[in-house]
Amino acid sequence: MSSRRSRSRQSGSSRITEEQISDLVSKLQDLLPEARLQSNARVPSARVLQETCNYIRSLHQEVDNLSERLSELLATTDMSSAQAAIIRSLLM
Repeated sequence: MSSRRSRSRQSGSSRITEEQISDLVSKLQDLLPEARLQSNARVPSARVLQETCNYIRSLHQEVDNLSERLSELLATTDMSSAQAAIIRSLLM
């Protein structure tokens, strides 16, 4: 056992246990769309974390794309039109 692990086990209840980490990784796996199909299978924690990072990156990209599309739509919309009112109500 490494000295880091032995120190963390001796430092008291403020440290997270391996069981808690495993439980958190399992919960994280359940949140991932790709992983839901595999939730009964044992997936390595590193893979779950990598999939989580990839999913977060894809969500960031989707937000950026939607923001750009919204900006383009607002630039071409008459701000006094009914369509602009709908867009404003969705943003509020």
